[in-house]
Order: sequence, then structure tokens, then C-alpha cells
Amino acid sequence: MPEQAIEERARERVGTTLNGKYRLDGLLGVGGMAAVYAATHRNSKRFAVKVLHAELSVHSGLRTRFMREGYVANSVDHPGAVAVLDDDVTEDGSAFLVMELLDGETLAEASDRHGGKLPIRAVLAVAAQVLDVLAAADAKHIVHRDIKPSNLFLTRTGQVKVLDFGVARLREPSSDPAATHSGLALGTPAFMAPEQALGRSEEIDGLTDVWALGATMFALATGGAVHEASTPQEQMVFAATRSARSLAAVDPEVPRDAAAIVDRALAFTRSARWESAAAMRDAVRAAYRALEGEDPSPAALVFMASPEKVAIPDPPSLHSPMASTVPATPISPAPLRLADPRPSPTSLVPTAGQPRTVTSSRMRVAAGATAIAVAGVLVGAWAGTRGGEGTAT
Repeated sequence: MPEQAIEERARERVGTTLNGKYRLDGLLGVGGMAAVYAATHRNSKRFAVKVLHAELSVHSGLRTRFMREGYVANSVDHPGAVAVLDDDVTEDGSAFLVMELLDGETLAEASDRHGGKLPIRAVLAVAAQVLDVLAAADAKHIVHRDIKPSNLFLTRTGQVKVLDFGVARLREPSSDPAATHSGLALGTPAFMAPEQALGRSEEIDGLTDVWALGATMFALATGGAVHEASTPQEQMVFAATRSARSLAAVDPEVPRDAAAIVDRALAFTRSARWESAAAMRDAVRAAYRALEGEDPSPAALVFMASPEKVAIPDPPSLHSPMASTVPATPISPAPLRLADPRPSPTSLVPTAGQPRTVTSSRMRVAAGATAIAVAGVLVGAWAGTRGGEGTAT
């Protein structure tokens, strides 16, 4: 179905109420798999609702994968993982998830707004929070598989939320092979560890996420990718066959301790990386203390919050105006304007199913970025279309 037709159909749901409970107040984003809406529950509480496209809901495999995003994210049981609060099926048979509504922007957007890269103290502060989430996930045998700047959301209070557990998997012997898509490289090439780019699913574990976070730190600190490439396919080849560039060599001004942390995370050989997300987190905290004289905290990231404020209309049942902020990819809710169509410099690979923001407010939900960027891929085949900058709904 043409992109415009998908968006128009998604807009038709605005103003309707799902199952007598969730009134859809506005369309926040549209992706290859789903549309995301700002919504109000009948008890007046605001949420984000992610609705799987009707034609995809009839496919049991896609529907199961969509619904398990909520199960996996909630299994992490960490405030840095976006909570999925409800799931159900609409009257027309479309599956949907109800998620917390977030106020802020992705790290890809924040980096773009700050000139393409962030100060190393901010990079360390971000990493400390993300690694805490990854350590919690690792303890539950959960691998995210798509850590990258556009899947990390910075709230206006400085908290970092990890988005899109849609391509995560449980590392258990009983896991359904079909659910993990054995042999396919799920993720985003610019942030893929060697084993992930090679499709070696039996090797994908917490160390894969450690590598991806190292690549994310590299991108946020330098404004460039670990592997310089001109196409996604070339990026995949380099990820599978080449050692990462050294942050210390690319930017000698980065403090030695911080550069060493990133370089170790990006080791080609798994045994040379940090042994766990928890071990890397402790090193990141120590490097931050050496730099700033205190432990990293959300307060250290408040300076990056967007100063913009865009009024968002409340649903008819509410009276007091609600303000928030927003412009660009994962999800968001007055004047509406189209988001800047330029791709983020930190997301070098078009990934299937990336939600395209259709409003400008920086209020988003963790509805997620199921980036499946493997020289062909899944969502594109499932949905029949869709590229986009780096997050799938």
C-alpha cells in the first residue's frame, strides 16, 4: 500500500475510541507495521497507543511478534525500559499496545540539535543509564539487539529510556526459533556487532548489546559511524569483517579513560570486550567521576533538553491546556507541522518500518524502532513498503 494511503488510513482512526476505553486524540507517527497515537483513557489519563496495521494483524506470526514487544519490555522490569501497560484487539481485529507517553526526544535528535555530536560527559552520563537497563535485561536473559541513538529516548528530566524491545529475544533453550529469525541479521548495520552482522544467532547475547552501545557512544561523541561506508550493505560487510575504528585515534581529545571504555566495548573478538553490561557500567561511572567529581545522574543531562514548547490540544473532555515538546522520528503529540524530513546523522542506515513522525511535538512514546536492516529484510517484506530513518513501529 502506498505510503500516503497508509497515513491517510491511520488518520481516519483519530477521534475514535478503541474498545470503549482509549480515545485517539492525534496521530503521532506511522510506520511499516503500525501507527502510534496520543490517546486518553476514559479515566482521563494520557497514553500512547500503538496499533498494528489491520492487514498485518491477520498474520499470526507478525501479530505475535508485535504483542511480545510488550512482554519482553515489561520483563526487563526497569524504569529505563518503556512500560507497556495494556494490550488488546480493536473491533476491526487490529492488535494494539498501550504505552507510557514520553516528553523529550531521541538521542539521535538531541545530537543533531547540538551540532551532530555531544560532549563526552553527556555521552558517559547517557551510557551509565543505558547500561543499567542492559544489565537488568541481561539478568533476565534478554538481548535488545538494536541499541542505537534513535532507540534511546531522553526525557526532559534527563532520564534515558530504552525504546523498542520489538526485536529483542529471550536467551532460553525453549525460545521459538521462528521468533528469533535464526540466520537473519536483525538490527541496524551501523550498530551491529560482528556476530550479529554475520547472522550467528547462537553467539548473540549481552556482549552484542555491549558492542552496540560502544558504537552508539562512538557516534554520539564523534558524529560519525564506527565503520565509514556508503551503503547499508557495505556497512554490513565492514561490521562482519573489520575491526572498529578506535575512538582514541579518531578523536584524541576524548579523555583516555573514556576512549578506552568505548574501544574495549567495540572489540571485534567477543572475549576482548567488557565481560558484561554491569562491568562496563561500573567503568563508565568511574570515568565520569574522574571527569566531573561526582556520579552521573539524570540531572547531568537536563541541559540537553529542547527549549522548544509546542502546545498540544487536549481531548474534548479535558479543560486545562497541556504543553509538551517534540519534532522527529519514533513517536509524538496546537499547531501541527511536518517534521524535518532529513535523516539523522547518527542513523546511517534506512531501516524497515521506521515510524515517520507526522506531528512536531517532542512528546513521544516508546513505541519503538524495530529496525530490521539486513540487505532486504523483514518488515519491508511483511508490510510491502517502508524505509525510513531508523525505528520501526
